[in-house]
Amino acid sequence: MAKRIDLDTPSGAFLSFWRERHLCTLTTLRADGTPHVVPVGVTYDAEARVARVITDKGSRKVAHLMAGTGRAAVCQVDGRRWATLEGPATVHTDPERVADAERRYAERYTRAPRVNPNRVVIEIAVSRATGNAVFDE
Repeated sequence: MAKRIDLDTPSGAFLSFWRERHLCTLTTLRADGTPHVVPVGVTYDAEARVARVITDKGSRKVAHLMAGTGRAAVCQVDGRRWATLEGPATVHTDPERVADAERRYAERYTRAPRVNPNRVVIEIAVSRATGNAVFDE
């Protein structure tokens, strides 16, 4: 059963889940309002309430965010555990922000991302989190 996660006091299990190595999905909206869902790596900074996705500036996900609602959701699943983070999303090209996102990615996924001079970072200001009851403590 889905339940809202309190972002002010998330459980240790919830925070740990977002540090484990899992492939995630990113959902953005196309111009016609239909969802575009793609696999991505995600990092989550619970203190700042920011989820980050590194990608190429020419990707469809970036185009959707630039032309659409500016909202996105990321989700990860592991067996019966699942959690979704959502909120307003912005695309950043600032080299320092991109480098910070690459460092966070390397920490979570235990490998550096491939070199990409066209890399940007999508930052989701997390305003809502949902998951299942396994995150209760």
